Amino acid sequence: MEYTIHKLASMAGISTRTLRYYDEIGILKPARINSSGYRIYGRAEVDRLQQILFYRTLGVRLESIREILTAPSFDALEALKEHRQKLLERKQQLELLIANVEKTIALTEGRVTMSDSEKFTGFKKKLIEENEKKYGEEIRAKYGDETVNQSNERFMNMTEEQYREYENLGARIIETLKEAFATGDPGSDLAQKAAVLHRQWLSCAWGTYSKEAHAGLAQMYVDDERFTAYYDQHQPGLTEFFRDAILIYTGMKK
Repeated sequence: MEYTIHKLASMAGISTRTLRYYDEIGILKPARINSSGYRIYGRAEVDRLQQILFYRTLGVRLESIREILTAPSFDALEALKEHRQKLLERKQQLELLIANVEKTIALTEGRVTMSDSEKFTGFKKKLIEENEKKYGEEIRAKYGDETVNQSNERFMNMTEEQYREYENLGARIIETLKEAFATGDPGSDLAQKAAVLHRQWLSCAWGTYSKEAHAGLAQMYVDDERFTAYYDQHQPGLTEFFRDAILIYTGMKK
């Protein structure tokens, strides 16, 4: 079966302009151009477009999609299995949010009772899943599955008040850290206050606390460019300054 650009766009629910752009950037070329100058797409192009749209649904950038699809190691079947797993995870999250909303409606109508913890279950689960996707591999390698799982469970069981305190501490850390950075001294009172706030913030989710683990996490902030980008977006060099402040606080400064 072959499709003109208009038929393929209509079937896929996208615009012909999008397909032309995909052609321009080399991510999806037509099978051929007919005698009338129309782009014609075959089964292989349909399958490739499906892969592209799967990745786009998952929030992957076009540049990354092109690299994935053109890599010699790309396996269409394995990619489909991965898409399925990601979509199932998203389905689970949406079902949890829907159930949360339905129960909140019932609560508002006076038909059921709902604990503070239950009100935020869906949102907290989404945050955990995002963190697992971004940092899960590194964190689990460093601290072990049991520690991470216990931390996630503790986070999921937070009450509304505890969750708000957790968010408030996160904001206070950044504000205090920016003020401390202006002093240029990671051993200053302000810098050490930021380290204390960070310990309190960690303790909201960590079941136990150790100076070694705290210092190790601070070093990972510097070693991992994703953490560095998070802190340095507020002030270049803030991550290393924060690391030094925590090392001083924990007594791990060499």
